[in-house]
Parts: sequence; C-alpha cells; structure tokens
Amino acid sequence: MAAVPLFSLAVAAPAHAQQYNNAAAYNPVIRGFDVEEVRNLKPGVELNFNLYGTPGGRATLSIAGANRNLNLTETEPGQYEGTYTLGSRDNITGRSAVTANLRVGNQVTSGVLSESLLRDVGRHPRDNMGRGERAADVPRIARFDVQANDDLTPGNELVFSVYGTPGAKVDMAIAGTRGVFFLPEVNPGEYTGGYTIRRADRIAPNSAVTANMRVGNRVSTATLNKPLRLASTTPVPRDVRYCTNCATVDAINVVEVNGDGNYLGTIGGGVVGAVLGSQVGKGSGRTAAQIAGALGGAYVGRNIERNAKKTQHYEVVIRFANGGTQTVTYENDPGLRVGEKVRISDGVLSRDQ
Repeated sequence: MAAVPLFSLAVAAPAHAQQYNNAAAYNPVIRGFDVEEVRNLKPGVELNFNLYGTPGGRATLSIAGANRNLNLTETEPGQYEGTYTLGSRDNITGRSAVTANLRVGNQVTSGVLSESLLRDVGRHPRDNMGRGERAADVPRIARFDVQANDDLTPGNELVFSVYGTPGAKVDMAIAGTRGVFFLPEVNPGEYTGGYTIRRADRIAPNSAVTANMRVGNRVSTATLNKPLRLASTTPVPRDVRYCTNCATVDAINVVEVNGDGNYLGTIGGGVVGAVLGSQVGKGSGRTAAQIAGALGGAYVGRNIERNAKKTQHYEVVIRFANGGTQTVTYENDPGLRVGEKVRISDGVLSRDQ
C-alpha cells in the first residue's frame, strides 16, 4: 500500500501549532483507516492495517475476538502501520469490528473500520431501524458534494463535502481506490476532506462514490451523483492541438560500414602474394604460382584493410503522429530506446519531457 497520507486538509492553525511540545492542546484527527483483506482467517495469517491522521501520536487497534491489542508504528508523519498475526486462541471473523484509537497528548479520537477483513465480503452490514425507534434517531444526509478536478492523475486532489446530522462520524469510499476514508466535521453538520489521488488508484470520471454517516449504531448512506472530473468547455487553441515536431522512436538500427580496399591495400597484398608465390613451383609453374599468389594476396590485402576500416553508426527511425517517419543518423550510440517520446529540431533529437 502506498505510504502517503490519503487526506490532506488545509486548516488554518495558530503559529505555535507548528511546535509539538504542546500537542495536548490540539484534538487529533483520523483521516483514513484501512486493511489489506485476506482470503482466510486461520492462525498465522497476517492482517496489515494503515491509519492516517494527526502526526506525532500513538495509534492502537482493538479487534473483536482478538486476544491482544495492536500498537501501530508511525512510519511517516501522520501514517501509522501495523501487522496483527492471528493466533490459535483468536476468534476473529470477517465481520469482527476493528476500532482505532489515536492519542496525541491527553486527547484521543476513535475510528471504526467499515471494511470486512476478508476479501469479497464487502462492508459491514448496517443495522435496521427497530420498531420502537423514531425516524429522528437515524442520521440524515442532506447533501453530498464534490469539488471536481479537470485532471484525475496521481497527485491531484478531490474535495468532498457531506452535509447532514451534526455530531456524526462520516466515512467515504471511492471505486478504484483502497480503503474507507473519513471526513472530519469542520462545522456543525458539515464534513469536508480532500483526497489526493495515488499512483495505485484507478479513478474514472464516473467512479461510484458513497458516503456513510454514523450516529451510534445507526447509519445512513448516500451516493454521489456528480462526476469527479470537470467537463472542459474551453476550446483548445489551434496552435497547441498537436505538436508538429513530436514523435516516437520507432526503431534503432546499427549500421556496419566496411572500408573499401584502396590501391595501396591491393598492391601491398599483391607483394605479399608474389613473395609467397615465388617460393612455389619452378619454370613455367613458378610463374603461374607467382601470378596466382599475387592475385590471392591482393584479395587478402583488401579484406585486411576493409576489416581495419570497419565502422558503425546508428540510424534512429522516428514516427510522427500523422504516420510519417524520419531517420536521424548518429556516429555514436544516442542513448534512446524504442517507444520513447522525442522532439526533433534542426535534425537533432531530444527527449520530450
């Protein structure tokens, strides 16, 4: 799981809030709480938990049916992690309630995990309203909103708000992300938090988003009916609709060039051949051997020279968006790879950053 805070809240704080020597004066906040679901809950199975909230605190978990509590370690500011290994005496089920407590100084806040511990089980079932209960006892979500973003790539933020019954606990789930995340109450009945998109997320403009408002054992659920990405109404300027000098590396060919044997190489080889040929045969045979040796030596000489002058160069074939191609030649390895995005300017390639 990604070791980054799931929620980033911009909250104005007094100047001395930057110093943690008086942490007891500030109420801790839990912004996210999740678990890596497992296939079974047999002894020896590990349950990995992550908690996101106020930094510099002490985080503990209690699991219904477990024989001990779990202390979480703050691995990064505001991120707490821990692993619970099931023992033979544990009686943990997929529906076991998991409660997190985050203590900063003398202040403590709690959060309840809404996920199941087992895969493909889903979230915990919600209690139905009893016959003798009034409708007013059930929390009410009046509005569920989002400040959409025009970019859903990692690092961008989506800000969600839920309006309804004050004094409740609100959690939220986004299809394409892991975990259930909490929205703090910033004003009575107003719950707001920003979610920063992570690299592992698979969020689409129409990803389903659900919010749950809990008061005691009663929960109300609402589904967001707005897209997560802003519809672009601004026309794209004509001169930036496409890049005319942008391309993709389509192929890199290593071309080997052999040196052509010149006059000196031929004669040099011929002399060697003539000397060798003169050692063979006598009379007319000696003359024939001498000629053959000269010709053969000339051929050998040309090969020696050609191998000595053998060179390599690189041809980089790039393909433009319109399908056209161009070849750029380098004397040395250009250090590019097939598939890389490049730009070409005056016959010179550069990586497209």
